Amino acid sequence: MSGAYDAIIIGGGLLGSAIGFGLARQGLGCVILDEGDTAYRAARGNFGLVWVQSKGIGKPVYADWTMGSAELWPGFAQELTERTGIDISYYAPGGIEICLSEAEFDERAQKMASLTGHQNGRFSHQMLDRKAMMERLPGLGPDVVGGSFSPHDGHVGPLFLMRAMQRAFVDLDGVIRTDSRVHAIKRDGDGFSVETPGGTVTGGKVVLAAGLGNKALAPMVNLDQPVYPLKGQVLVTERMAPFLDMPTTHARQTGEGTILIGSSQEDVGFDLSSGPEVIKRIADRARRCFPVLSKARIVRTWAALRVMTPDGIPIYDQSETMPGAFAASCHSGVTLAATHAMTFAKYVADGHLGSELDGLSAGRFDV
Repeated sequence: MSGAYDAIIIGGGLLGSAIGFGLARQGLGCVILDEGDTAYRAARGNFGLVWVQSKGIGKPVYADWTMGSAELWPGFAQELTERTGIDISYYAPGGIEICLSEAEFDERAQKMASLTGHQNGRFSHQMLDRKAMMERLPGLGPDVVGGSFSPHDGHVGPLFLMRAMQRAFVDLDGVIRTDSRVHAIKRDGDGFSVETPGGTVTGGKVVLAAGLGNKALAPMVNLDQPVYPLKGQVLVTERMAPFLDMPTTHARQTGEGTILIGSSQEDVGFDLSSGPEVIKRIADRARRCFPVLSKARIVRTWAALRVMTPDGIPIYDQSETMPGAFAASCHSGVTLAATHAMTFAKYVADGHLGSELDGLSAGRFDV
């Protein structure tokens, strides 16, 4: 396998697909190098939330980046559907974080106030008591005391989204190469050569978007991407009559009628097994929130690995010693898909990152 491209994107998941599509729609000749079925594939465990509340609390640059993506999402979704005909099941009815105790409610209120404060009024939300919550979600259980609502939130089918981005990328003459685990990245004149089992690929720019693989790839272009795996488990019920028309952080109903139930966080390395104790805890919270789920059958459960950074906030960098090399690492592949395609990709095409990403460089960990 060989060829010269304007840009080489390493990683074919949600992140790489978004960046690849964004570059291709600007007219760049691109190739996506995907490791294939041996990759950890964080996208298969993505809950599908386009989520603004909770993102960037105490970190205004991340909050603004997330909000910017949410604002781009309606146009982004429409363009993908028009280009591909694929229904990505994007809905933006707002979203709710459910609180099962007064302590949870008070903590949530403080976090939302903080987010509102450093967004200068750009972010809006409502703290809802039990009565107000029941008006929005009639089937809530007796343990629910209230919650937070934000109109900026929504949800999407993550695998439909990835399929649509890849279809649009290919339709724009992009090339996707599977079974292409990268062994080496080297400077090649003004560009780069990337070595894979199928041969060497050359290009003017290279973008590292390989999730957990970025940690090993980054030093090849004199960058640092200190990422590690954080396991999350997901449960899926049988199809149910519609009752949940607004996503929550722990449960959402898909267009097919199934209920996705999460979420968990386990720092257990690269273990991908599903554990009964965690599944029980996830299911119990969902049942307390929505008693109708008590009789629902669980048809599938699985675990996947999030791509986490030391502070849980994305990393975006460009190499000073190897111009044209960029890296992106984050666990918000769905929420940030719009800004990765419409904004970050433009920065890559232009050859330098925007100043609003200065605070999201890996250099923040050097302090």
